[in-house]
Amino acid sequence: MNFCAANAQNNVKEVSKMQNDMRLAVFAEKKDKQLIYSPEKCIGCGTCVQACPKGNLAVGAVGAIGRGLLDADFLEIKDSGECIVCGICAKVCPTGALELKQEGKTLADMSYLFRAMKPTSVNESCVHCGLCEDICPQGCIEVTREISKDGKLKLVGKTHIDTECCVHCGWCAAVCPVNAISVEKPFEGRWTRAEDVCQACHTCIDVCPANALFNKKAKPGERVEKITHRLDACIYCGACAVACPVKAIDVRKTAILPDVEKKGVLEKKLLETPAPAALLRTCLETDEAACLGCGNCVIVCPVNALNNRELAAGYLNDMDEKALLEVKNGRISVVNQEVCGADGACAMICPVDAIRLVKREVE
Repeated sequence: MNFCAANAQNNVKEVSKMQNDMRLAVFAEKKDKQLIYSPEKCIGCGTCVQACPKGNLAVGAVGAIGRGLLDADFLEIKDSGECIVCGICAKVCPTGALELKQEGKTLADMSYLFRAMKPTSVNESCVHCGLCEDICPQGCIEVTREISKDGKLKLVGKTHIDTECCVHCGWCAAVCPVNAISVEKPFEGRWTRAEDVCQACHTCIDVCPANALFNKKAKPGERVEKITHRLDACIYCGACAVACPVKAIDVRKTAILPDVEKKGVLEKKLLETPAPAALLRTCLETDEAACLGCGNCVIVCPVNALNNRELAAGYLNDMDEKALLEVKNGRISVVNQEVCGADGACAMICPVDAIRLVKREVE
């Protein structure tokens, strides 16, 4: 790389760093301490919400935000004045999205899970094949390589892992052909899903930061489960459970794996604790003039489907009552805003943008 190209790349990095710095939010201040939130690092798991002793943190419409349907951050603080800035939320955060500062300096000792976790690393056995770069669900691996110029049949290069955005899922280590990558996961846990409640809306798949959930393709005549869980990739963060609009998923942390200082205190807060309920500051907004009355949104709505399986099968006009959405006189209407799970399936399927999720005004 020549000097001009290197200088241009450095300038881009500086601009990117400035943009990220601008996105930092000061959640609370107390004397010389500050609680700082970095939205770009947040995965919407709600682990911090589980740990907060004051119940002052809330995770929002993870499904809609993760799908790009709502311009908002995953996490919010209910009342900054109520926060005691104890920092336990920052200590349990698996991605470093929350940090505690004192006199302007970040507190990042081994009592913080994100810092206690061993960084995902690659050793000298790496052959720079690029499989890890291709498979990484967060896009935090970059492989540069070229054919060796010493006459040998080999690739030379460099494999760089951005440990700041790594979620420790283990995909890279799983596909590495020479076992050159080491990964330490944040949690052990238990993942369960109620098959009869799940409506296969795929919200969980779209928000999972570790690509640990997928929809298995069925062969002709084969019946498969609605959502399949990749046990080895899961980090048991709980984002899928927070986002599920019908509460079909339950995620429990059963152990904190890194050697964190005062681990017992954190385990009392997190282990066997259900994922927090989302604080949904959203509402459905409809455009009756644009609506075609096709009813696709009514059929695809997981809340409607849970309420009546026949509706999910497409029997749109055979039911007089719907739980959330219905078509009346050829136009869409919202029956009950309060039962909406903010997954955004209706907005995604609408061919004319006649229904959308918007932020609800908070008094």
